[in-house]
Formats: sequence, C-alpha cells, structure tokens
Amino acid sequence: MTDDRLYQTDDGSEPFRFDERVARVFPDMLRRSIPGYAASIEAIGSLATRYVRAGSNCYDLGCSLGAATLAMRQGIREPGCRIVAVDAAPAMTRRCAEIMAEDDRLYGRETAVDVVEDDIRNIDFVNASMVVLNYTLQFVDASDRDALIERIHAGLNEGGVLVLSEKVVDENSLMEKLLVDLHHEHKRRENYSALEIARKRAALENVLVPETVAAHYARLHNAGFSNAAVWLRFYNFVSIIAIR
Repeated sequence: MTDDRLYQTDDGSEPFRFDERVARVFPDMLRRSIPGYAASIEAIGSLATRYVRAGSNCYDLGCSLGAATLAMRQGIREPGCRIVAVDAAPAMTRRCAEIMAEDDRLYGRETAVDVVEDDIRNIDFVNASMVVLNYTLQFVDASDRDALIERIHAGLNEGGVLVLSEKVVDENSLMEKLLVDLHHEHKRRENYSALEIARKRAALENVLVPETVAAHYARLHNAGFSNAAVWLRFYNFVSIIAIR
C-alpha cells in the first residue's frame, strides 16, 4: 500500500479528482482520513450475508477500488447473484477490475462482478437486494440526490437494504466546530501535517458537499424508506442503514 503524501506537494488550489495519483494512494488515504471506515466495510459484508437474496443484483455506487464490492462478495451466501460496481473515474475502475480479477484468481468466487465506468446517475437498478453508497452521495450534485435515492428505492426488492455512508455537518455550529477539530486531530495522529490537512480541505471545497443527518433522513423518508437508522457515527462521519 502506497502512502498518501499528495498534499505535501500539491497546494490544494486544484479541485480534488479521482485520478491516477489518487488511485495509487487511495487505500492509505481512506484508512487515515475516515475514522470508522474499516467498520463500515465490515458491516457491509455482514449485511450482504443477511439481506442479499438468491438470483438478485447488488450495486456498489462510487466503487473506487472496490472495498465495498469485495466485502459484499465475501459476505454473499446465496447463489446466482451479481454485483455491479460503478465509478466514473477511469483510474478507479481500471484498478478495481484488476483487484476483482485477482480475487477471482485467488478464491474463485461464485458471485460475478461487473465493473462499470459510468456516472452513477445513469445506472438502472433492477432486481436489487443491496445497494451501497459508501461516501459517494456527498460528491453528487445536490440537485440530483433526491432523484438518485428515489430510483434506488424503486429498484430495490421488498426487504432490500441501502447502506449510505457520508461525511455530515452538525446543525449545531458549536458542535460542528468541535467535530471538525476532532477529525483534524485524528488526521494529525495519522501523521498528516497541518499543511496537508489544510491543502486537502481546500481541494475538496465545493467538490465534497456534506449535509446534515436530518437532511439524509428526510430524503430517505421521501423516497419511500420507512425504516432507516444511523448504525455508526464517528465524529462527522456516519453510516445509515435503510430497509425497503
């Protein structure tokens, strides 16, 4: 795993992009930047075991290098399933396809994986038992988020599960400042310098646009999800499970 040192040299003036440079260091970036990330991936595997039905489809939207795809693949116990792993970044889908091929070679998984290079807003959800948006919706234009969640709900089979993990903002400005400060302390403990933290934050400005937990709940409810709950929160990062 290559260490993430991108913002030792990049000054943060260019918007963050999921390019070849990011793909090379992405596992280390996630591990050090998102507290609770490993727990969210572990839960995705457990939820796949519980919710994925035989002959159904699963979707990993904004799959990047396929960590959630692998977790689902390892968790699925039913036959005839397929995972559609989608990302708009060519650097991510190329590496994801290589990782899935290596997983096939080593373990001969029964569950097929289709790695698709496309905008997740273009995907048709069919016969779905599980959909994962693991730190992805925050990168989708705010005006398109409602429609995407509505289409996911429509494509999920009854009893299907949506996993939605996001960076959020707190409604209380004092608590929001505290949570941001705690997150930055976490990154410093992971050996990011104050300059690296500031530069990456600048690069993500207007690229990653977080919302409140209440906004996510409202969107899920309006789309038709009557059962939803935050199962994990670590500072300003949450993971929500919603059942159709």
